[in-house]
Amino acid sequence: MNTTKQSSRLLSLDILRGITIAGMIMVNNSGSWSHTYAPLKHASWNGLTPTDLVFPFFMFIMGVSTFMSLRKYDFKLTKVSFGKVAYRTFMIFVIGLALAWFGMLCGGLSRGEGFIVAATSHFDTIRIMGVLQRLALSYGFAALIALVVKSKNIVWAIVSILVTYSLMLLLGDGFERSESNIISIVDRAILGVAHMYRDYDVAGNRISFDPEGLLSTLPSVAHVLIGFLFGKMIVSTKDNHKRVEKMLIWGTILAFAGLLLQYGLPINKKVWSTTFVLVTTGFAAQLLALLIWIIDINKKEKWSRFFHAFGINPLFIYVLAGMLASIVSNVKVTQGGELISVKEYIYAVMIQPWAGNYFGSLLYALLFVTVCWLFGYILYKKKIYIKI
Repeated sequence: MNTTKQSSRLLSLDILRGITIAGMIMVNNSGSWSHTYAPLKHASWNGLTPTDLVFPFFMFIMGVSTFMSLRKYDFKLTKVSFGKVAYRTFMIFVIGLALAWFGMLCGGLSRGEGFIVAATSHFDTIRIMGVLQRLALSYGFAALIALVVKSKNIVWAIVSILVTYSLMLLLGDGFERSESNIISIVDRAILGVAHMYRDYDVAGNRISFDPEGLLSTLPSVAHVLIGFLFGKMIVSTKDNHKRVEKMLIWGTILAFAGLLLQYGLPINKKVWSTTFVLVTTGFAAQLLALLIWIIDINKKEKWSRFFHAFGINPLFIYVLAGMLASIVSNVKVTQGGELISVKEYIYAVMIQPWAGNYFGSLLYALLFVTVCWLFGYILYKKKIYIKI
């Protein structure tokens, strides 16, 4: 990572990016998972909750940013452009793996393992995929497609990916919540059971099913490419009113298409279904259009400064949040003669007694977001933008 002064950036895009990062941190750090408000939980299988929007919104933003970053290469595949894409893909993927390793390290130390043992003895069970790993692969393949395929043909690449994936799901029990699901079958064959996330089937039994697995990353590439086309629309349309109009129209078309198609292809985040792609990219485009109208047209931006600190350093703050979550969940303190984690102490001892279970759980999440924001705010005030 290098630190550079923040360059000229689209403020609305930074704010939306910041909102999604803050949202991802909040929903990942509930005080108590058994006492979390329903909108702050993921849909158990088919369906959509507000929480299910934050990750795909960020992926959409990545697509928009990819268009803007590839303009300097004139959208041509050269040694330099390929090297940049490959480097960013590799680094983001490795950072995701390192974050998973750090969590296992903290868990090992918490169980009394020595540092060397905790740091080196769990590679046979480390989860290979994850949020950052999916972002890395989605960005990498989408950027390569954008560099190889002519801009006017990218829409056909998107259609081809989504139609092919939909057929895979329909023909391979893709909407079954079991290990007979083609996604689970492919991921088990490539990743191995020991390196996958363990989910639950309809009967509550543990199954090997990774919601950020390899096969279900395929539609995520299309997801980024849709964002890429919206980035093209933003850059090619100079008038903000026209930008808002076009984004609202196309965002509505995508969202309605996904809502109508869900009767044959359910909206499902865990399999990243085609309808999930269409609905969430549509909603993301609508929200970005709204922010352009509020911030860039009407100049109402004071309220957004909190999110700006997240938006200009999203990777740094997300990784920081992941590390802090591992630390507070595994570092022990003594309470009433028993050892409990720092997280348990803050939630169960300091917050829950007066705030209650559900509201206390939310307050813990908001406190966690605020702590992460403080680190981001320091960089924000110094105008430091950490990038890969």
